[in-house]
Amino acid sequence: MIEYKSDVGCKRSLNEDYCGYYEVENYGVYIVADGMGGHNAGEIASKMAVNRVIEIIRETIDIHLEESLKFAIEKANEEIYNYSREVSELEGMGTTITALLRLGNQIIIANVGDSSCFGVKDNEIIKLTKDHSLVQQLIDIGSISYEQAKNHPNKNIITRALGTGLNVEVDIFKFSKEEYQKYLLCTDGLTNEVSNEEISSILMEEKENPCEKLVSLAKEHGGKDNITVMLFGGDI
Repeated sequence: MIEYKSDVGCKRSLNEDYCGYYEVENYGVYIVADGMGGHNAGEIASKMAVNRVIEIIRETIDIHLEESLKFAIEKANEEIYNYSREVSELEGMGTTITALLRLGNQIIIANVGDSSCFGVKDNEIIKLTKDHSLVQQLIDIGSISYEQAKNHPNKNIITRALGTGLNVEVDIFKFSKEEYQKYLLCTDGLTNEVSNEEISSILMEEKENPCEKLVSLAKEHGGKDNITVMLFGGDI
């Protein structure tokens, strides 16, 4: 089962997040993206990323199987980049993308940027992706702690995105479908406002409309960015 919610938040006038999914019996793909760029370019980049990745997977999965997700994201990146060079108003647009492909008993997760995928197991959530951000780099080299990262002035600077160059490096993570009971995909509009403990509490305690409740909590905490949440698996 699947549930999702995307909201403009409390401070922005435009929702540059986008999400989508496609399911058939033998596979399913679930995606969130957080666009960036001037005017409405971020909105265009995130929508292109989600829709094109789904389209490319549907066209190629019988050929590429396990490599379908990576292949689709690389092709979508190329298309977004070329489109931004053709239309001057869209120059510099880009988007994060976090996508999950359910293929038989496999879960394949792809990530570019700082949107996230969490695995939900028993009474805890575990982050399965790693952010491509300046703050994450500072954490990795020991310059700052996770606590310091929460309020770092450069926390929104990402180091990798779709559409900003002709080529993109895609991180891939693989799991068994049974390894986690549910999977949560979200943009940083959720994780910047709501702690992992709060996310876990809502997922464990709220049986109806958990995505809507997560978005509401992010808005209660300030809702400074667009917020998108997608929950897949189990009896939601």
